[in-house]
Amino acid sequence: MDDLERELMPVGNLNDDLDSSEDNSTKEGRKSKLPLVNPISVEKPNETGFHKSMRICLEQIREALLHHRWQEAAEYMACYPQMLDDTTRGKHQQCKELIWRMATEILHHHDNSKMEDYKSIYERMKHSGVKHYLLICLEHSFHLLLHGQIQDAKRELSAAESWRYGKESTAQYERTKLIHAYRSLLDYIIWCDKKHAHSNTDYSDSDNNQDMNNYFRQASVNLKEILKNPGIWDPFILSYVEMLEYYENHEEAEKVLNDYAYDSAFPPNPNAHVYLYQYLKRHDRKIEMKKVLKNLQTLVPSHELMLEYSSLLLRSDKKGNVQKALGVVLDMLDFACWRSNVDVWKRLKDIVEKLQLQEDWKEVVSEKMAARKDWWPALHFSRFHNREDSRDNPQLMGVKASLTSILCPDLMLKYSAVEVINGEQKQRKKTKKT
Repeated sequence: MDDLERELMPVGNLNDDLDSSEDNSTKEGRKSKLPLVNPISVEKPNETGFHKSMRICLEQIREALLHHRWQEAAEYMACYPQMLDDTTRGKHQQCKELIWRMATEILHHHDNSKMEDYKSIYERMKHSGVKHYLLICLEHSFHLLLHGQIQDAKRELSAAESWRYGKESTAQYERTKLIHAYRSLLDYIIWCDKKHAHSNTDYSDSDNNQDMNNYFRQASVNLKEILKNPGIWDPFILSYVEMLEYYENHEEAEKVLNDYAYDSAFPPNPNAHVYLYQYLKRHDRKIEMKKVLKNLQTLVPSHELMLEYSSLLLRSDKKGNVQKALGVVLDMLDFACWRSNVDVWKRLKDIVEKLQLQEDWKEVVSEKMAARKDWWPALHFSRFHNREDSRDNPQLMGVKASLTSILCPDLMLKYSAVEVINGEQKQRKKTKKT
């Protein structure tokens, strides 16, 4: 919609807006730039009859889109592609993207849209210019994939892989790598279908096995290359690791996951540690599992896997691991999303009971709660929470009640003092009545 606004705005107004934006912000405050529902048609300087017709047509398309009148938008849209014949400098490329975006948006919502309609607009836009060629191919493949046409989607991406157009090929190098990655992902999907078919047969099908191996090799080439390009590649990494595990190449699978999680060139990604943990768990490597969860706890203290981390720490015979487990669960409860979770509070109770076997347990708890004593009572032990828990979750209330005096002893003293004062006031009232 921003492109629509830019296209409809007269050139003079656009320049004035850029030049006076700073003055307006100080004198009149920020002006709303939300699109008007009923824009006023403003004739541009030196505007030809053709451009005027196309501008009015674009206004009508925008109006129909804003009000979800898809049939009306489609009728106007049938005329607007004439703008592709306009050779005005600076307009041609912008109109291509507008037509592409608007046409696909209308087709997504129109009740009578067909696959042939999508193919027609995608093919026309691909051959009307080269700047968006790869992005249009990628979007077209997504649409085919959503409709279950996996082989057609792969053919679309394969054609995009071989696309070359002089300097534009170099300028779109990053997009080319994305095309390679998604084509390999489709190879993985086909490989999964072959694997499923193989598992449902009672006999060995050598042809099917050969097909599976071919798709694995095709997918592996580009999926392996992904790790050379820092970024968030979750579905691609998981696909590659699944295939490596299937062929029992565990060394390579573990290397891929370790690189994805710990390579400093990649942005911090909690999911990378989760995938490595799940792999290690499948192979029952508990010591390394704890190390991975420790790193995950640093990134996301409130992650649901912290409950498993505390469980692993409790199973250890080391004295310090019980204290670590206490810190892990308290960190979870620092977040309101876990406030009413009975399992987390039960785990905290188990930790405290095990910790009480140590002589210095009070000092340990006091140290962990020192930074929390000012705000934890309001988060977990207010009278409102007490009434809510007693009504909705009596089990949770019971677990929390057994921990209140241990975690927040000052709170218990405060409640006791209030109860004494209330008792004295009641006694005075009775005395006055008598």
